[in-house]
Amino acid sequence: MTYYHFSELIQRQAERYGNRTALKYRDDAAGRWTKVSWAEFAELVTLTAEALADSGIGVQENIGVYSQNMPQCLYTYFGAYANRVVDVPMYATSSPSQIAYIVEDAQIHTLFVGEQLQYNNAFIVQKQKPNILKRLIIFDSSVRKNPEDNTSVYFDDFIRLGNNAHAESLVKIRTSGALPEDIATIIYTSGTTGNPKGVVLTHANYLEAMRTHDIRIPQVTDRDTSMCFLPLTHIFERGWTYVCLTKGAMVAINRDPKRIQETLPEIKPTAMANVPRFWEKVYIGIQEKIRNASPTMQKLFRDAIATGHEYILNYKRTGRKAPMGLKTKFEFYDKTLFSLVKRVVGIQNGRFFPVAGAPLSDTVLEFLLSLNIPLRYGYGLSETTATVCFFPEEHYEIGSIGILQPDLEVKIDPSNQEILVRGKTVMMGYYNRPEENAISFTEDGFFRTGDAGRLEGKTLYFLERIKDLYKTSNGKYIAPQAIELSITRDPYIEQVAVIGDQRKFVSALVVPNYELLEQYAKSKNIAYTSREELLGHELIHKLIQAHIEEHQRELASFEKIKRFTLLPTPFTMESGALTDTLKLRRRVVNELYAKEIDEMYAE
Repeated sequence: MTYYHFSELIQRQAERYGNRTALKYRDDAAGRWTKVSWAEFAELVTLTAEALADSGIGVQENIGVYSQNMPQCLYTYFGAYANRVVDVPMYATSSPSQIAYIVEDAQIHTLFVGEQLQYNNAFIVQKQKPNILKRLIIFDSSVRKNPEDNTSVYFDDFIRLGNNAHAESLVKIRTSGALPEDIATIIYTSGTTGNPKGVVLTHANYLEAMRTHDIRIPQVTDRDTSMCFLPLTHIFERGWTYVCLTKGAMVAINRDPKRIQETLPEIKPTAMANVPRFWEKVYIGIQEKIRNASPTMQKLFRDAIATGHEYILNYKRTGRKAPMGLKTKFEFYDKTLFSLVKRVVGIQNGRFFPVAGAPLSDTVLEFLLSLNIPLRYGYGLSETTATVCFFPEEHYEIGSIGILQPDLEVKIDPSNQEILVRGKTVMMGYYNRPEENAISFTEDGFFRTGDAGRLEGKTLYFLERIKDLYKTSNGKYIAPQAIELSITRDPYIEQVAVIGDQRKFVSALVVPNYELLEQYAKSKNIAYTSREELLGHELIHKLIQAHIEEHQRELASFEKIKRFTLLPTPFTMESGALTDTLKLRRRVVNELYAKEIDEMYAE
């Protein structure tokens, strides 16, 4: 297979596929999905490229894209690549201060924005930094511009500006001069431990990622449909979407993450990249359905899951031929109960579901695999152009994070078990951070991931996030992520933040599943007038305590949560407690809930 430089990829695919559908996006005004052919995709990329060239944006200059997932994002990314321009994506949920930081750090003069919220925030930044941010280009034509704004332009108008012979010629010259060593993207990390850092990815990084994924997943083809659900700012979704476009698969763009339960059944994708939290919610939902079913149906479900576990994990996973009786029984359940469950979610056509971005518990993974949901669990970072390793269809180990990518070197630092990575998908370095680069790489060029692991042959195991390790005042080390992971698979618990660094014992801030809690309160005739009053009730506290204890049985005594506080509101990105990739900002959590935390440690 030929792997085209991204400056020409879409044009090449248009030559091959013509009027075949490349993209779909939901037109909410019309209440239907709109198709974009490969030919139309290529034309819009060309128009965007010519407009960028005509507007004076130079080779290897940085442009920003601050938007939720929209087809215009892809037109802009690939239009930039055709110009040898660098795209700097920003999360649609970012605040003005976060945008201002990136705009200044990357010296962004032109910023593409999505909807009203992004425009409003970007306009604030433009007023704060007029000498840097010169112009906003607005994707959504329904956005109302500020009366003081006389520089912004709508995307549809912008791409008409470059439709001239000079711009066309300039784009052709730039595309013909495009190099693998050109910087393609600067992705700013979510900043769990401080200010975001710009990860510099070249076209060579992307090209290698396309090549190695093609080796590992030949089963993904131009007949597949992928749901683009995670933000394209996230390297996981971006990398996966680029793999799909390289293979000629159709990409359906989910614009609003909150509507995924509606859009999945409409698209019925064969593939979708997602984070563990999505699948944990699927697991909890199925478990709740089973719990509320009749005794006969409960028995049938349990037998079906046991059958799936035996067939998928003990035979199919190991490449062994299953006994005819087991195979027949599995196929019956697969066509009935499993098919019904998957149809409700909208994943009945699923063939390949990559899952990464955070640890996924073995319990949840084994359960979903037993339902014949084709999860392919893996591990990667922005700094490694996403994938370091993932599960193949067969011969993977539960408890691991998968098999290493081809031609990628991984070793373990004997001093602290840190996972070290070297290869063609590893970033050039952090943007404008020479001091950070000096400590992020070993002398022989391996990138320090910050994660501890174990390597057995080509199979990698994740142990803990080194920077997240807590040391109690008794000198014991604990891994808060591992404790949180064991507890959040409980249906009554939505979020957990484990506390314990330099403390006498481990405690936790717990956000319960309010819907289930209210159902429980009704069944126990618990009267309350507010959520705070409900959470303060003795029976509710005992319920959550029992559920926490259930998941702590395998933990050492010093790792167990001794006290916890129930919170009436969840951790959110808006409060700063979560990153845009839904990871806890532990420093912010400690600041926001200092009073609640201190009370748990009061004598």
